[in-house]
Amino acid sequence: NTERVGMIHDGESRFSIKGKPIHHFLGTSTFSEYTVVHSGQVAKINPEAPLDKVCIVSCGLSTGLGATLNVAKPKKGQSVAVFGLGAVGLGAAEGARIAGASRIIGVDLNSNRFEQAKKFGVTEFVNPKEHDKPVQQVIAEMTNGGVDRSVECTGSVQAMIQAFECVHD
Repeated sequence: NTERVGMIHDGESRFSIKGKPIHHFLGTSTFSEYTVVHSGQVAKINPEAPLDKVCIVSCGLSTGLGATLNVAKPKKGQSVAVFGLGAVGLGAAEGARIAGASRIIGVDLNSNRFEQAKKFGVTEFVNPKEHDKPVQQVIAEMTNGGVDRSVECTGSVQAMIQAFECVHD
């Protein structure tokens, strides 16, 4: 329910500054040093876990992974384009890798994301800003007609169109 802006049970805001409530989105906030959450939103980390190796990925990784494995369903040896290499996109790339995709083309406007994306299975990278033609045309040329599957992970309407148009007929 995206309309919910307060505590689940009491309708009050979790956050305030100088006594004035701060409204948040979907009952969470990622910019708080301290917060109050429902016990169902807490994950206990084993005290033995090395903190330099522990990270919180929230739902992004599982969303991208699930979208690729359960919806796009690439087959072994197929090619996949992943638009956006944030948490959701990295999950999508990992899903393509698990499925056995032979080529995983990461598309992102931030070239700094490319090196990290290799760890999630991305084999090739395209930064649309580095080309003078539409990215879907660049991908079609790279793949001799387009990819087998495409997963859009940015929420941008333009990226959605590009992701659709880079898939071969």
